Amino acid sequence: MHTSSKRTFAKCVTVLSGLGLLVAGTGTAHADPSGTPVHRPLAGVGSDTTQGVMNALSNVVTVNGQKVIGSYDAVGSATISPQAAAACQGLNRPNGSGAGRTTLLNELNKGNNCLQFSRSSSLNLAAATPGLTYVPFAVDGVTYAVSAGSSLPLDLSTADLHAIYSCDPGYVGTGPTYLVHPMLPQAGSGTRSFWESTVGITEADVVAGKYPCVTDTKGGKKIEEHDGRVLDPNSLVPFSIAQYIAQSSGTIADLRGTAQLGNINGVPSVLLNTGAAATRDVYNVIPTSKVGTSPWSDVFVGGGSAICQQPALIKQYGFGTNANCGDTSRTTG
Repeated sequence: MHTSSKRTFAKCVTVLSGLGLLVAGTGTAHADPSGTPVHRPLAGVGSDTTQGVMNALSNVVTVNGQKVIGSYDAVGSATISPQAAAACQGLNRPNGSGAGRTTLLNELNKGNNCLQFSRSSSLNLAAATPGLTYVPFAVDGVTYAVSAGSSLPLDLSTADLHAIYSCDPGYVGTGPTYLVHPMLPQAGSGTRSFWESTVGITEADVVAGKYPCVTDTKGGKKIEEHDGRVLDPNSLVPFSIAQYIAQSSGTIADLRGTAQLGNINGVPSVLLNTGAAATRDVYNVIPTSKVGTSPWSDVFVGGGSAICQQPALIKQYGFGTNANCGDTSRTTG
């Protein structure tokens, strides 16, 4: 954005500063496994982005005629439901890809048969004990959302987004009252880490307070990813295109509020996700030692795996199919 455009941007958002905020809230109803079998051999936690599609897959994927996936939502009750295995009773509910990975590793190291996989919308190949394999199964796109009626542009470049999230005064004004409020979802969110990479900022700098205009709270509460109700006329927040599609169709709970998606680098957002400007693989994370062991191998591994054989359901939840579905080459060091 040129200097003159920066001035225009700032003038547009100045008009918004006197407007009232939209009513916002966070949190969704949770849908832990129910019905038979009560305890399923593949229990998983983690990403909010993929919980809907994994919940749906858990109802259709079977091995020898039995449902085998138990997918526990990122939000809901403080602990995962009593349907979980005995070793998981009272386990704090992990919210997000990072928290899911950490909890999976903790439980694997206990050797208690509590968890067998985690959901992840980001790739983290940092060293882990035991080793983990990130198995892709779908493709998502991520863009930014603004509230309906906002004067924030619906077309921005990655350079514009970098300027906004790095608190360039030409874009967001000066503190302590900023004209634009760039938002991030809660720490540990895979969408948060992917978006930071997309807009060219780092989590370390965010935590260190280098970007004072950026917030991950609203009304004293952490911002849950893909919840458009947190938006006010001055703000923008990253949003999964798959989640937006699934919410708009009623496939999952509609938390968009008045959110509308912006376009990045001139590429329309609501397209098949493989055509979005910022795309990412989404994963199920399994112990590397179990890649060749049933039921992990039956459900997750290879293009012929049970999950990879459900492209229509994956598309129903807004995701694009992944040409590398079931690939096991992404392993932790």
